[in-house]
Amino acid sequence: MHFTIAPAQVCFGPVFSVFLGFFMAYSNISSAQTTLSPDSYVVLGLATCYLRQDGETTELQIIEPVPSAYLETLLTGVATSYSALYATTLAQALDHPKTGLAAGTTNVVHLCEDYTERLQATARSYVNRPSATELLKPETTFSELNFSLDSKRILNPKNKVSKSDNVKQHRYTHEVIS
Repeated sequence: MHFTIAPAQVCFGPVFSVFLGFFMAYSNISSAQTTLSPDSYVVLGLATCYLRQDGETTELQIIEPVPSAYLETLLTGVATSYSALYATTLAQALDHPKTGLAAGTTNVVHLCEDYTERLQATARSYVNRPSATELLKPETTFSELNFSLDSKRILNPKNKVSKSDNVKQHRYTHEVIS
């Protein structure tokens, strides 16, 4: 196991670097400690997202990995931009990511940004939480979600700051009262 903590030393000083090194060495959260096999369980989701370009909003279908904690939340019935979920293996998700999800749609389906890295992180979440693998059987598509587009997922949001965003402060905020 090898960790580089030089940026932490530069930014936060040696005390933080020692703490970070101790934490990384003894924590089971580290991704280096979780070995993934090609048969590792993952869930992929087909999400409806939007892209803003030149004042227009374009609808996109995106396939992205669904971490174990979010899968449990989705199955409770919360509103989501996912229209379907597909349980599969890490190897199949890497080789044929659109299998099981894109078959039923006529739209062009895209993979999410950083798909491989997010897929590996998602697989680790199921290794660390094996009870979540029992929620959807492998090679199963699940579409009984609370699909809603009320709050649209914008992939390239731009924050527009205006004067009305300023918080009004008390007139004594910057004064020393004696």
